[in-house]
Amino acid sequence: QVQLVESGGGSVQAGGSLRLSCAASGRIFSINAMGWYRQTPGKQRELVAGITRGGSTNYADSVKGRFTISRDNAKNTVYLQMNSLKPEDTAVYYCNADVVYINLGFGTHWGQGTQVTVSS
Repeated sequence: QVQLVESGGGSVQAGGSLRLSCAASGRIFSINAMGWYRQTPGKQRELVAGITRGGSTNYADSVKGRFTISRDNAKNTVYLQMNSLKPEDTAVYYCNADVVYINLGFGTHWGQGTQVTVSS
């Protein structure tokens, strides 16, 4: 079993900052790509930022220059630093990880989601 546990969501005023964390645990051999997605009611889940095991990153155009994704491979943890937050960033944020299991199988896992609310 693999679990992804997110933390760091909350409420903040526009212009503020939040840092999300997501720690993976369980029968993990290694983790390839990790990422953060977000979803608002009635809309599809969308990619916010992704990072490879080697540290290459990609971002949605809407967050470029404001959000930074990073990871600690030793801790199986991915982070999302969110600065200059806007009301339109309000969403439930989910982390995602492509996991290689100890038995060398693999699968994609999701966190439970954490609410981020930005007020104007």
